[in-house]
Amino acid sequence: QVQLADSGGGLVQAGGSLRLSCVASGNIFRINIMDWYRQAPGKQRELVARITSGGNTNYADSVKGRFTISRDNAKNTAYLQMTGLKPEDTAVYYCHAELVYGPSSSLASFSHWGQGTQVTVSS
Repeated sequence: QVQLADSGGGLVQAGGSLRLSCVASGNIFRINIMDWYRQAPGKQRELVARITSGGNTNYADSVKGRFTISRDNAKNTAYLQMTGLKPEDTAVYYCHAELVYGPSSSLASFSHWGQGTQVTVSS
């Protein structure tokens, strides 16, 4: 069974750091994009950072210069290093990935989400 699991959230003071991890497991042929979204109470889910299979990245303006997304293709894992955290970064963070798998004659790309990990930044 193909799954995506995210972890690493917690409670941190403003200015602190956290590293989130996202691991894809199962019989996966390839992982295309991997990204992180977040959803604060009463707000829509928003894209925070994205990384392609080739390593190209892009970020929301609100996190540029503070967050870094990376991936280890050998481990089917993506990371989100968050520094300089602010109270407005408080949200549930979700990993998302486009995973390619299936019978060899009919590989297809499927969208998967992690269960979410809570990040709380106190002032």
